[in-house]
Amino acid sequence: MRERVTTLLCALAALLVFATLFLRGPMEAPRSAPPTSSERGADGLFAARSWLEQEGIRTVSLRERFDALQKHHELRDSGNLLIVSVPAVNTFKTSEVISLYRWVDAGNTLLLLAALSDRPAWAGLAPVQPDLKRLSGLEFVLAKRQPASSPEAPPGPAGSARQLRSAELAFQQLPQPLRSTLIANRAHPYLTGVNSALAFSDYAHNAWEAVVPRASFMLALAHERELGEGVLWVTPEGGGTIIVSAFGSLFSNRALGLAENARLLANIVTTSLGPGGAVLFDDNHQGLTASYDPAKFYSDRRLYATLGVLVAVWLAWVLGSTRLRPATERASAPREAELVRVTGLFLARVLRPAAAARRLFEQFFLRLQRLTGQRAAAGPPWEWLENHPRLSAAEVRQLRDWYADAYSERRIPLRRLHNLIVRTERQLAL
Repeated sequence: MRERVTTLLCALAALLVFATLFLRGPMEAPRSAPPTSSERGADGLFAARSWLEQEGIRTVSLRERFDALQKHHELRDSGNLLIVSVPAVNTFKTSEVISLYRWVDAGNTLLLLAALSDRPAWAGLAPVQPDLKRLSGLEFVLAKRQPASSPEAPPGPAGSARQLRSAELAFQQLPQPLRSTLIANRAHPYLTGVNSALAFSDYAHNAWEAVVPRASFMLALAHERELGEGVLWVTPEGGGTIIVSAFGSLFSNRALGLAENARLLANIVTTSLGPGGAVLFDDNHQGLTASYDPAKFYSDRRLYATLGVLVAVWLAWVLGSTRLRPATERASAPREAELVRVTGLFLARVLRPAAAARRLFEQFFLRLQRLTGQRAAAGPPWEWLENHPRLSAAEVRQLRDWYADAYSERRIPLRRLHNLIVRTERQLAL
């Protein structure tokens, strides 16, 4: 019993060493369902992609960075729509942003779903403005009017206490999602038949105002009914268009079927797509990449379930099937047959077949000399063997051929030669 306990302790120590070397803890806190085209949760875009495909519109899950847009030769050069959600998990590199601007300038449309005036669970408290400014070139500042749940508060002791309380609430998820309503400012092809559209916030959010950069143009298409601030803008970019929505949850699975959200998406798609165009969903920057993702690998529960099964099987084998004290065996002296076999194998490895064949012939001829009374100088008695009535002429001829091969250093079948010599001697002994 003590030996089993010792073995168990050693096995657990080995597992500890393995876990220390090859495993690691979670790289980051678990994130809510991301807004990807394959996500079926509340904040995913699976419903939007499935609906577009049912309508015969080609969709693409872009799991590469924007540099790869030029490499997708199956897509048209213009007349495509790219839907990007911000904030993103994977950062936007400068090189790919330049490629994105070139792609838009070629006659394509970029739709940015920014979690500015709403705060869905996937956005959390991550900053939105840096990614949004990099992709659209537009700046946004906090509006003077803020919702009741906003951390903004007037200065002073009472305002500071209220601001601290609001900041604490900003980190807590709301018991019920907060709805925000999009209302059109004026008639526009994107807003045809759209009376209102809904967005959802799972955390307290702020209201933002758009700042028009110099030497630029931006058209405000819609505002939020509750606060009156703008939430939908459009700006030209070369031969293409950039659409910015301050609602990141506008076309999510839980919002697409409400109000006129689906109509708004249909209008944007219809207006933006050209002949043979496609709708692309940026899944790469939301963590759905075609390359190896170590964070996703280590956060997969199936990995630890598999490791648990392997550890259980290994421990069962170590404790149940391993012989802890091997039986002592005494080495017995080898028998004569074993010595002969080992010696023969050794000679077979170091002795050439031609040399062995010559030795077989020498021994055979010595025995024939004693039988016939001939001298060694007379040479092999081939004539006597060929004329012997008990021997087969074919077998004697085969012996002569192998004799010539042996002295010519050619390979000879030793077993057959030995058997033929034994058979010849038996015939002579009769």
